[in-house]
Amino acid sequence: MSFISVNNVWQRYGDQVVLEGLNLHVNEGEFCTLVGTSGCGKSTFLRLLLGQETASKGQILLDGKALAAEPDASRGVVFQRYSVFPHLRVLDNVALGLELPRSRLLGRLFGKAKQDAREHAAILLQKVGLGHALDKYPAQLSGGMQQRLAIAQALIMKPRVLLLDEPFGALDPGIRKDMHQLLLELWRETRLTVFMVTHDLSEGFSLGTRLLVFDKVRVDPHAPGAYGARITYDIPLNSERRKALAAELGATSK
Repeated sequence: MSFISVNNVWQRYGDQVVLEGLNLHVNEGEFCTLVGTSGCGKSTFLRLLLGQETASKGQILLDGKALAAEPDASRGVVFQRYSVFPHLRVLDNVALGLELPRSRLLGRLFGKAKQDAREHAAILLQKVGLGHALDKYPAQLSGGMQQRLAIAQALIMKPRVLLLDEPFGALDPGIRKDMHQLLLELWRETRLTVFMVTHDLSEGFSLGTRLLVFDKVRVDPHAPGAYGARITYDIPLNSERRKALAAELGATSK
């Protein structure tokens, strides 16, 4: 059974069809990069996976069960714009992800529980290269460091799926290369299932184990909103990484 199954999914806003007839099966631990022209539904598809939106037609299954109708801890997300809390220090930005679910009334933990959450957050921040910046505010960080913080926020809850929407689009080329290396290291360590939207084709080819191309195959000039995008190409990539992933997942399932 596929870890994620997308079965005949359509998404329509009024008379505007954005996605039509999407069918996709993804195994756990795959790294899928999504490419296509602007406005062809890539980010819409991520919102469907996240649970921010519900498909107009069709169904998405996660581990054989219908996807929860709203975001939950099983899915982490990183956007192009840094989704950090500017009034909190780096350590608190990440520790908050553990505090809120465990203390829904006050939004804060106390005593040993708070100490444990902060220690866990500090370890993760060390992994993403921010161990030296725990007491800084986001405004004191560079763009690349803020995006490392956003990734740590997404990973602190140990999601099973990581959704990335143009996460490195605003970064300089040198910093993007460093972020690519970090992302691949985290992916190898956690074996998350990753969906990453990018407009950079070379980024899509170099990072993913699968490249999903979104495009409109039907266009009516008299009704431009009548048809939506589909996944027109599903290209397997990085055969060595895919073989290593399959071997590792096979070993853990025995």
